[in-house]
Amino acid sequence: MNALIYVLIGFLIASLGSITPSFLNLTVVKYSLRNGIKAALYIIAGYATVLFFQANLGAYLANVLMKNSEYITLIQQIGTGILFLLSINFFRVHFQSKEKVPEKEIPKSKSYFYGVMMSLLNMMAIPFYFTFISLSIAFKYFEYSFVNALYFSIGSTIGSFTLYSLYAIIAKRIENRLDFIASRMDFILGCLTGVVAIGNFIYLLIK
Repeated sequence: MNALIYVLIGFLIASLGSITPSFLNLTVVKYSLRNGIKAALYIIAGYATVLFFQANLGAYLANVLMKNSEYITLIQQIGTGILFLLSINFFRVHFQSKEKVPEKEIPKSKSYFYGVMMSLLNMMAIPFYFTFISLSIAFKYFEYSFVNALYFSIGSTIGSFTLYSLYAIIAKRIENRLDFIASRMDFILGCLTGVVAIGNFIYLLIK
């Protein structure tokens, strides 16, 4: 029963992360429209392979840091600084020239490895898993062990694969909406990271 719970937690957290419009699901949509759903599944499999290890690493880091509470304040301070820098960078990218870069065609034979490469470039995945697993540990929903982390990673892999597959299946219907949101994603991320950074800064001041 515990195994099923950890798989479900992984599935829900990964689904929450995968449903947000990003360059990953935008690539899935465009590739699905050009080459079909079956071809898009290879890119998704590449994403899921990397996410399995990212989820495991996020769970491990959350466990280590939650056990060493004396470092939490320092980590919060460093994290707040990083969030401010990320926010500034996202706004900078958004307000820079909007010139379109010609899209590079992805060969079908290399689609899996392209998916792996793109997922490795997704720097938000590990902090995302770390944050939600830390919350789960704090609220006693998650107890770290190698086996539990493995179940969690399996669930997260299934969750991300399922959500990205849905994007591939309904690509025709959501392409324009996803393009619209993705073109403003840097601004949205700048706002979100800025708000979280300010909230953390205020929390550290009154702590």
